[in-house]
Amino acid sequence: MDIDGIHIVINFQSFDLNLLRVFDAAMSERSLTRAARRLHLSQSAVSHALKRLREAVGEELFERTAFGVVPTPRADALWPSVRTALAHLQHAIAPAGFDPRTEAANFRLTMADATAAMLLPPIIQTIEGMRALANVQVLPLTTRDPRPLIEHGDADLAVGYFPQAMAAILAHGGEDQLRHQRLYASEYRCVMRPGHPLAGVELTLDRYCEAHHLFVSFSGRPHGPIDEALAAIGRRRRVVLTVNQFFTAGRVVMQSDLLTVLPASFIPATGFRESLVIRPLPITLANIHVEMVWHARHDDDPRQRWLREQVMEASRSGAT
Repeated sequence: MDIDGIHIVINFQSFDLNLLRVFDAAMSERSLTRAARRLHLSQSAVSHALKRLREAVGEELFERTAFGVVPTPRADALWPSVRTALAHLQHAIAPAGFDPRTEAANFRLTMADATAAMLLPPIIQTIEGMRALANVQVLPLTTRDPRPLIEHGDADLAVGYFPQAMAAILAHGGEDQLRHQRLYASEYRCVMRPGHPLAGVELTLDRYCEAHHLFVSFSGRPHGPIDEALAAIGRRRRVVLTVNQFFTAGRVVMQSDLLTVLPASFIPATGFRESLVIRPLPITLANIHVEMVWHARHDDDPRQRWLREQVMEASRSGAT
């Protein structure tokens, strides 16, 4: 076996494959204590295993910090191959299905608050209803490109609108290690409070550009698709406030004269739809295509397949 530079074939009889399991846990947890807990080992056993692996590789794999361990560039380069190999071995040895009622599983998803508000209620209803032993951790999404999170194993699944990432994945075709599934499509809508000066009149392009705006930006960038579309026709708007959550945007708009833009599919999940005036945008934007993205190493993992099935089912029941 040759895993990205570890020539196990040369000394296969003496190499302990369990070292790779410890390495995978340490990379996932970024903490020897948490890795030990996950593997049901002592912290000293984990440290010893990583020392043996370092000797086999011939390079340092982790640096200790006050908050845990940080992987070296060598470890980052090695991990994707190790995770894929472990997944293949697990599937070959134990290809049986996954019973969520008797087998525990921990899942890490990354998504924006708008997507989480739609998908999490039906997912949790399913977990609770069938008494599944599944735990779900939702990580904050601070980018429109979740590929590093998926490739490094920080998240099992990313759900959202990822136009640039999807373009890159599709460009690579079957050669890319990332998989995707479209869940639903939606449109952007302009929203404002009922007493807004524009609430009772037609929302023309001139009126839209003259108003003050609130912009939702996960990454903190001051411009988005709307600003790009306006710039293409020689127009611009004034963005008074930038936030990183759709819920926050809706709350601020309800108590101010700012306009904002929300995905139409998200508005019913806000809980304050009746407190908003919803208008079509006076410019044309491409539809929002919400995708589910995961790594190829999870293709045959029965736990991960079950998770993807729950997300797809939730999208069918929650999207409008």
